[in-house]
Amino acid sequence: MSGHSHWSSIKHKKGATDVKRGKIFSKISRLISIAAREKGGDLESNPRLRVAINKAKEANMPKDNIERAIKKGSGQIEGVKMEEIFYEAYGPSGIALIIEVITDNKNRALSEIKHTLSRFDGKMAETGSVKYLFDKEAEKWIPKYPIEITDEKTKSQLEKLFDALDENDDVQEIYSNLK
Repeated sequence: MSGHSHWSSIKHKKGATDVKRGKIFSKISRLISIAAREKGGDLESNPRLRVAINKAKEANMPKDNIERAIKKGSGQIEGVKMEEIFYEAYGPSGIALIIEVITDNKNRALSEIKHTLSRFDGKMAETGSVKYLFDKEAEKWIPKYPIEITDEKTKSQLEKLFDALDENDDVQEIYSNLK
């Protein structure tokens, strides 16, 4: 039984789990940094920061990571400037998308999102051409006119598009007008 050991199996599973946790932690760190940048690092006066920290605690994010993200966002750590951007796009069958991105390099983020959209029959939209189809409630975009897709091929393509966008570390949320 050469090459097979219990530890080897555990090591590979742990590696995959660590990668997933790392992606989650980096997304939450960006949320915390943006919230801290907007209204400072005080939890009492910044409800968005409080929500982001609660999300971090639910994901068992280490306290050091949380504090570092707050410092990064509030300007206590030099050299890193995070930006929150909302891209508007259309997916397969004209499904409207709002893609929330938090990034330190908006040119890279834009090109990665354009590439992902083009792979799955989507395209970027002009500013304002999608947002009017949604109402902003609290921190979410709610579609005014939800569309139901019955074609299985389109459903599959949309699912793959959402998965690919979600794999991007800069993408925080994806909102669509799907039912």
